[in-house]
Amino acid sequence: MSQTYHFIAASRKFLCEQEPLSEFLKERAKNYSDRKKEIDFWFIENPVFLDAPELAQIKNNCPSPTAAVVSTDPQVIRWLKLRLEFVAVGEFTAPSSSIPDPLAAIALV
Repeated sequence: MSQTYHFIAASRKFLCEQEPLSEFLKERAKNYSDRKKEIDFWFIENPVFLDAPELAQIKNNCPSPTAAVVSTDPQVIRWLKLRLEFVAVGEFTAPSSSIPDPLAAIALV
């Protein structure tokens, strides 16, 4: 069964070095824990889903290497977008022929 995933994407350097993304994600995880809600967001370095043809424009606007936060909850992404100004925002449905695994990452050698 297909699921809609929402995401923010930007350069890995921006998300991991220039912005306090890890602090934002820890804050969100604590909020989920306090509410006994299952985690529905994931940080992905070099996400494969950006290689899908329908996301080519977003990929072209994100410097490499890229990173993303993906969630099945659009509120998580809205919450992050309010805190992170220079990120691309989008959504996709997976699994699909162009995105078989929504959380897959490209291994860099």
